[in-house]
Amino acid sequence: MSPSTWTLEIESPAPAARLFKAVLDWHNLAPKLLPNIVASAVGVQGDGSIGSVRQINFTSAMPFGYVKERLDFVDFDKFECKQSLVEGGDLGKKIESASSQFKFEQTSNAGCVCKVVTTYKPLPGVENKDEVAKGKEAVTGIIKAAEAYLLANPGAYA
Repeated sequence: MSPSTWTLEIESPAPAARLFKAVLDWHNLAPKLLPNIVASAVGVQGDGSIGSVRQINFTSAMPFGYVKERLDFVDFDKFECKQSLVEGGDLGKKIESASSQFKFEQTSNAGCVCKVVTTYKPLPGVENKDEVAKGKEAVTGIIKAAEAYLLANPGAYA
């Protein structure tokens, strides 16, 4: 099957630079902000630069135990990054591959717009229409949880 893509734009009152940094550091924030979903998370390879891999371990609230994500691209000046799923999640069960690109654009009201483009290749015979909605909901939840943390902690990721 050929790759499929979905896009999402999320407006936030948080500044682009801070929200970008929080998303890059999600493996440290997630267990604190979403303990009912994320049991633990850790960097398993690298120092946070391109090629680094992080593992996020989920509670029983999720249909799978963990995901490992590799950082494929990062531009600290443009607040942009791309990560790929390398293990866990639905990889090998429903999808052959998946990657997401995040771009945080500053808006005139001191907030930002987070633009997400996710590309995935479904396994033959697997219908993923419900999975797209779940993926968008999950990404929105991550951005909104990071946003709430930043608004409550003005010095974080400054």
